[in-house]
Amino acid sequence: MSGLFGSSASATATNTVGDLKQDVQLNNGPEDTISDVAFNPTPTDPKDFLAVSSWDKKVRIYEILGNGQGEGRHLYEHDGPVFSCDFFKDGQKVVSGGADKQAKVCDLATGQTVQVAQHDAPVRAVRYFEANGQPMVVTGSWDKTIRYWDLRQSTPAATVACQERVYTMDVRNNLLVVGTADRYINVINLAEPTKFYKTIQSPLKWQTRVVSCFTDASGFAIGSIEGRCAIQYVEDKDSSLNFSFKCHRDPTQGNVTNVHAVNDISFHPQHGTFSTAGSDGTFHFWDKDAKHRLKGYPNVGGSITATTFNKTGTIFAYAVGYDWSKGYQGNNPQYPNKVMLHPVQADECKPRPAVKKR
Repeated sequence: MSGLFGSSASATATNTVGDLKQDVQLNNGPEDTISDVAFNPTPTDPKDFLAVSSWDKKVRIYEILGNGQGEGRHLYEHDGPVFSCDFFKDGQKVVSGGADKQAKVCDLATGQTVQVAQHDAPVRAVRYFEANGQPMVVTGSWDKTIRYWDLRQSTPAATVACQERVYTMDVRNNLLVVGTADRYINVINLAEPTKFYKTIQSPLKWQTRVVSCFTDASGFAIGSIEGRCAIQYVEDKDSSLNFSFKCHRDPTQGNVTNVHAVNDISFHPQHGTFSTAGSDGTFHFWDKDAKHRLKGYPNVGGSITATTFNKTGTIFAYAVGYDWSKGYQGNNPQYPNKVMLHPVQADECKPRPAVKKR
């Protein structure tokens, strides 16, 4: 399947058009484009904390208050633009990586930051996971490797060579998915972290922007620069469920369709539905099982560069900023640069009952 979910990329039916009126901007946001956002995942922590990494070389941590406002709690710096950030499972530490070829871990309780990883080229993606209960960090770099780091030692626990530069990476349970240049997708079972469980070429024809693991770790979504998203299951027995669909495209005018990069994909922690967000400044919620778009939202005034749900799925954070999709000339000082918090209404991300054909 390669059609659009529903009838059109631009929602026409009123019940599928989402509302941005309740969305709140974070105060004291970054000074340059936001590269990544991550919420603390700790179910026992009643508070929501949001880590925001930026091209301004800083990582900021905000506490989200009951009124939807965010308050800055901590800030630390890299020696170059920061490309990726992730919370530890306990919500007490943040890991980040960037153009300075390093990954750093910040302990929010003490405010101390330590370098935990080193690569030979910029670190494009960082993710936290646990091996036998031990905190671990995996880093993916433009030096064409991923490296695993046991935080008790200064050298990598293991290094795995990839076919090309690492562009994107995600972890869920024992599933690690690594997307590289030349459209390679490497699937790793973290029980055997130095082996590729499977390598595929992306089913999408153009450059991979993002990979994101399903909530149940049975598969992953891929977003590419040409306004298309693919749903891929890990096991061959489920391959009949794989499909791709078009999204983030302008209505066709005179045989010309403007297509936009899918910059981020985030899965809802409870419902397993997911969001796509793109260079066209829109985000959408989808149900992969019913093959249905749940909601599409109006343009937010600039490209959306990063998204995430909080642990309960009640807040959807999205970053608005210049993503260089129109080159150097597209950037200007008036371009918006902000993090927005969207309160998720009860029906927005709930799956629809699928109509099964017998």
